[in-house]
Amino acid sequence: MTNAPARTRVAPSPTGDPHVGTAFMALFDLAWARKTGGRFVLRIEDTDQARLVPGSEQQIYDSLRWLGLSPDESPEVGGPYAPYKQSERLDTYRPFVDQLVEAGHAYYCWCSSERLAELREEQNRQKLSTTGYDRLCVGKTREERAALPGFTDRPVVRMLIPDDAPLEFTDIIRGTVKAPRPDDQVILKADGFPTYHLAVVVDDHLMGINTVVRGEEWISSTPKHVLLYQWLGWETPGFAHMPLLRNTDKSKISKRKNPAARLMWFKENGYLPEAVRNFLQLLGYAGDEENEVSTFEEFVERFSWDKVNTVGPIFDVKKLDWLNGHYLRLLSADELADRIATFASETGQWADPTPRQLEILRSAVPIIQERLVLLKDALPQLDFLFADDADLTVADDAFASLPDGAAEVLDAAVAALAEGPFDAEAIQAALREQIVEGLGLKPRVAFGPVRVAISGRKVSPPLFESMEILGRESSLERLRALRARL
Repeated sequence: MTNAPARTRVAPSPTGDPHVGTAFMALFDLAWARKTGGRFVLRIEDTDQARLVPGSEQQIYDSLRWLGLSPDESPEVGGPYAPYKQSERLDTYRPFVDQLVEAGHAYYCWCSSERLAELREEQNRQKLSTTGYDRLCVGKTREERAALPGFTDRPVVRMLIPDDAPLEFTDIIRGTVKAPRPDDQVILKADGFPTYHLAVVVDDHLMGINTVVRGEEWISSTPKHVLLYQWLGWETPGFAHMPLLRNTDKSKISKRKNPAARLMWFKENGYLPEAVRNFLQLLGYAGDEENEVSTFEEFVERFSWDKVNTVGPIFDVKKLDWLNGHYLRLLSADELADRIATFASETGQWADPTPRQLEILRSAVPIIQERLVLLKDALPQLDFLFADDADLTVADDAFASLPDGAAEVLDAAVAALAEGPFDAEAIQAALREQIVEGLGLKPRVAFGPVRVAISGRKVSPPLFESMEILGRESSLERLRALRARL
């Protein structure tokens, strides 16, 4: 590959929640475009009207924007090759179909869907090594074909694949690649909409796309695309077929089997976009552990197609969790508080936080930041700090864990904290003196009842810092409330 300015594109179909594979391809598209001073294009491929899902197109825009992979040209932002939606480009394709038919590279097929189904069934029954369309319509006029069984008056247009069709091509990542011989692909459907194979070639050419980055499942389709480029007299772009992302059982990642295949799943579960981006970078360079943590800018600077591992990487969210925790700890306390508050508001964890709740959150972030993995876990860890003292619920297992001497411990805690400084260090010193030393208890036993009284549970964020945030009055009220139950 030369380093001439690359024009790359990602072209998802709005047929449901955006797939993580869209972001995976977009990451490499954008990185190569930035590396070479080129442009990254987002095109919406919506010719399969029956499968369109309302709202899916907007989700594509939103999710790529969230990840920081926004395109230079798209239906949203426009560009010199608009429109960028295939359904708005239908008049573009028909002239090229006619050109292919007139040149003898394509033909009309009047076979009904019933006949095609019967043909497939018969080929399967005979277990033929070569299957596909039997070319009944090749060389026939409409009238000649109408005289034969299985006719429909709404024809499609098929490619006429030659015997010497080129089955090898040079891949940017894989070198020389051999693909199976293609069938006579339908390029124009009966409803007048082009199929993917025609539309993608026409659009890529007209939009100046010179590097096509896509999943390895499209390797078998590449000979069809190369033929179309040749027949139409166009320069063939470079093809980079990325490895397929795999589940831990090594099956292809899919939204049906793995919720993480949904691109929005990451945002919904409280991952940071920079962590997800870094994770996808690692997946692309599977096996290259030298730069595990790197920004997108660093990724672009070191970008090389030679680093892409063609063995499908395992989609291990444990690695993503580790990365997310790392990026959470890089944030300042105020930045993290803002991210938590935004996430909580967008997901409904917080309907309408009060200024006091936001103040508590900013104070509490430092005590959970070191161990926090996901944004969604922040408020559940801190819920006791936002509760009114009278409304604090003590969990059943926490209450059951209280030792026999819990009442004496709580009385001592109240006495220790009734006066004096009330910061975390002073709180710890006072409780140690009164309970650990005064009652002769081990710290784990001594502080257990205090933790249950303050947080309502056996395990909570750091106790003394939590009490400092609550303040003396609330802390004492909670200690006395649990004491009254014993």
